[in-house]
Amino acid sequence: MKADARFLTQPKEFWANVRTISQETGYAKRGVIKTPSLKAIRQKFDKLGLSTSHIAGEDGALTDFGQSLFNYFTFRAAVLNDTVEGYFMQKDSAELEFNRLRKELNPRCPLPMNKQTGEKKNHAFLTGMVNMLVEANIGGAPCDYDPRSLTTITHDSMPLRTLSRRVDGAFPSVVNPIAIWEIKEYYYTKTFGSRVADGVYETLLDGMELEELEIAARRKVQHILFIDDHFTWWKCGRSYLCRMIDMLHMGYVDEIVFGREVITRLPALAKEWKAVYDALQS
Repeated sequence: MKADARFLTQPKEFWANVRTISQETGYAKRGVIKTPSLKAIRQKFDKLGLSTSHIAGEDGALTDFGQSLFNYFTFRAAVLNDTVEGYFMQKDSAELEFNRLRKELNPRCPLPMNKQTGEKKNHAFLTGMVNMLVEANIGGAPCDYDPRSLTTITHDSMPLRTLSRRVDGAFPSVVNPIAIWEIKEYYYTKTFGSRVADGVYETLLDGMELEELEIAARRKVQHILFIDDHFTWWKCGRSYLCRMIDMLHMGYVDEIVFGREVITRLPALAKEWKAVYDALQS
């Protein structure tokens, strides 16, 4: 999923309002993502000692800023409720897709195991699918499927920027990559713990560092996030899905690939990276 262009140019104060409103009025109700009402916003802002005059007049007429806010909340709720939920797989369906791709593609790339033990020990299904689909669509170009170093952008053979965290994959390398990606798969998780929540904020940190790189050095690295597991993200983590959609439209990730969307979207993405790589080699 790519961002809706209508919301990509919003100023920082727009996202400050989105965060405050979402936190105070709530992200979801009765199992679905909700759109806050003006009445609820006014009640919550009043308790915080905040004005809503920038959102609506006393007569309830929305300002342009307020209309943009409600357009965004309506969009966010619709895309998550009507589209994104349907992309998520559960462990069994993810394993079926993993095995199908493995048989079809006969991969040579790494297919790592998850970090579980005992009966839960198995392949990391989403990571394996990402690796297989990248390998199948980059035409033999190099790729780092398991970076053990920090991502570094160079200038005149010297480090220009180095990210704070290791990522889950980089094309063609963690040094001057065209694209980097992170994978958040939690097929065996039974609760939404701090480890899962921290993963969202780690992606935000990477995005902020990449934004600074692009502004200061005019160097662009494509940043992709892959996530899956219906129970973890939809049943337990709907508020974090909202934060992810916010992050996408703030420009901190270029795309979020949800669940089985990896099968249809990643081949095209990998071919785009390969075309950039070929152009740089010529």
